[in-house]
Amino acid sequence: MIQHFSFKPLYENQQLPGWTISFFYKQNRYEGIYEKDGAIKWTGQTPPNEDQVKKMVHELMLFHVYD
Repeated sequence: MIQHFSFKPLYENQQLPGWTISFFYKQNRYEGIYEKDGAIKWTGQTPPNEDQVKKMVHELMLFHVYD
């Protein structure tokens, strides 16, 4: 389960889509860039069960950003 999920606009003017994301998963902190097409580029280590984590991140982004 993802904990302490946060996101910030990647660009200051917020007209271009893209967000920096960070969260804890299995007691480790992960960071990445969530792009407009839903692709995630990890800026640090890649989380285990990457596909499952990406699904959870997509759900959180849909809830917080695209609602």
